[in-house]
Amino acid sequence: MTARKERTVTRGAGAAGGGRRAARGARDEPWMLERGARVLPGDAGVRFSVWAPKVTTLAVRVRTGGAQGDVALERTERGVFAGTVPGARAGDDYVYLLNGREERPDPVSRFQPEGVHGPSRVVDPNRFSWSDTRWRGPAMADYIIYEMHVGTFTDAGTFDAAIADLARLAALGITAIELMPVAEFPGARNWGYDGVLLYAPHNAYGGPDGLRRLVDAAHGHGLAVVLDVVYNHLGPEGNVLDDFGPYFTDRYQTPWGRAVNYDGAESDEVRRFVIDNARYWVAEYHVDALRLDAVHGIYDFGARHILAELADHVHTDAHRLERRVQVIAESDLNDPRLIRDAEHGGYGLDAQWSDDFHHAVHAALTGEREGYYGDFGKVCDVATALEHRFVYDGRYSAYRQRRHGASAADVEGDRFVIAIQNHDQVGNRARGDRLSTLLSFEQCKLAAALLLLAPYVPLLFMGEEYGETHPFLYFVSHGDPALVEAVRAGRRREFAHFGWSEDVPDPQSPETFAASTLDRSVMARGEHASLVALYRDLLHLRRSEPALRPGATAPRVACAEEDRCLAYELESAAGGGRRLLALFNLSDAPRQLRVANAAQGSWTLRLSTTDAAYGGSGTAPRSVENGGAGERRIDVAAYSAAVYLLHE
Repeated sequence: MTARKERTVTRGAGAAGGGRRAARGARDEPWMLERGARVLPGDAGVRFSVWAPKVTTLAVRVRTGGAQGDVALERTERGVFAGTVPGARAGDDYVYLLNGREERPDPVSRFQPEGVHGPSRVVDPNRFSWSDTRWRGPAMADYIIYEMHVGTFTDAGTFDAAIADLARLAALGITAIELMPVAEFPGARNWGYDGVLLYAPHNAYGGPDGLRRLVDAAHGHGLAVVLDVVYNHLGPEGNVLDDFGPYFTDRYQTPWGRAVNYDGAESDEVRRFVIDNARYWVAEYHVDALRLDAVHGIYDFGARHILAELADHVHTDAHRLERRVQVIAESDLNDPRLIRDAEHGGYGLDAQWSDDFHHAVHAALTGEREGYYGDFGKVCDVATALEHRFVYDGRYSAYRQRRHGASAADVEGDRFVIAIQNHDQVGNRARGDRLSTLLSFEQCKLAAALLLLAPYVPLLFMGEEYGETHPFLYFVSHGDPALVEAVRAGRRREFAHFGWSEDVPDPQSPETFAASTLDRSVMARGEHASLVALYRDLLHLRRSEPALRPGATAPRVACAEEDRCLAYELESAAGGGRRLLALFNLSDAPRQLRVANAAQGSWTLRLSTTDAAYGGSGTAPRSVENGGAGERRIDVAAYSAAVYLLHE
């Protein structure tokens, strides 16, 4: 486990990362955003700064106190225009005037009150009164993430409306909320991955102060905040960056739009634009982690990868602020270099999503084999994901028709985020089906146990904990008719790849968005209430048993493919916790699991998904004796899981 040891030694006390670099003489003063509109102290006006090498002249047009005036900005080195406007203040609207003709919003706008096509607004981040001065943020191993889309999480669809549910999530056992992207996108309905003004929290959600209130309230409830950010592309509508400089390159292609120019001519300021954005969310919004969307779509063949540089800056800032801040990557590559330290050839990120776990569980329980699910389906694939992080760690993938991934056996469990549902795996289905509509009630409980008894960082998708049946569909509200039709056609092509021929809900329709809003009114009824009780007790078990803390140990998983059963033991490597035995039956018939060489002593039932409290029949054996010789057989009901504690 050399990678873990090195990470522990170099990070330093009180910081999630960057302790190594901070120890080499980092300055004490906090980082401050210099680009964009910066309110100067003492009513000295507003300082404007923008990188625009494509522009000959540039002025800022400020609307203040009912008056409007243009102030020319001075061109400095490498295409940066800057200048101070005396009398300008927070709350003023402004645009940049390019070459005396074209009005454009600020690429580093902190607020777009009228949307992507309107003016930018001056924001003073120091005006907000924070109450989280003692908040430091959890370690990665203590994250239990709840992913939410702000617009459909509540009927109001705002940051402020989400605050009302934070106490419930904390009581359930959640330790972090993850917000799907909130950067300004066109219209009021969007997943957020079409953002074009990356510094501006979306106006329909409540803008900058709304986001700050949500983060502050979350910290008050003991919840960290993860922000999903998109640095692999920008959306098409309202994207004005081409008018300012070479932010994009045609040397690489992404599935979602033009690739960002991270390694070509004049890319230094593009890299700064993205790295500053990451630091901005930490400094001005107190976020605890950044989830970097689809980093396999980030192309950088320079000497130092943008991801490594970004993570180093964020960790250094965290050290200065005496906080833990995590950098989490979503990647389709199964590449552990993302999360290895630089000393071991890595980029130094804190964690990455591991989709193999999701695919293995989904294929095993639903029977689906379309698309990438064709690489999965065996129960022993679930066992491999549990024991080895990745199922595809260099083995041949029939779906890709090549070998895929690399071994991550040297990287500990708290560096991997796993899920049985998330926005992609639900929303990128033709009908937005959740597991609650694809599986039986018993199967849903089994899937929850597979997730929450796994030795990795779990992520829940909003509504999962009570079996939400409303779909989560793909929706947009673009203003360009041609773009709308292109989105519709693109979705149809994508679903044809999976063999889904049913009608696809119109992404542009307001009804598609409305159908995706949660219905928490069912939470206290019937099977929904039973599922909530199971999630609550599984999460309590994770907190109370050190053996379930990610990184505590690596399980050795026994798999009986013919019986469709799994079993493994967990024990905290640090000691101080009890040994656990976890059993899973993924078949539709009762099984007797053969547990060989289980530790000597008496195994007492701690939790079973068949318990009456969870709407089950209560059929799991209450205890199992093991004298240490041979093997023991334990009855496990169909589609169920049980966990036992050892009493020696």
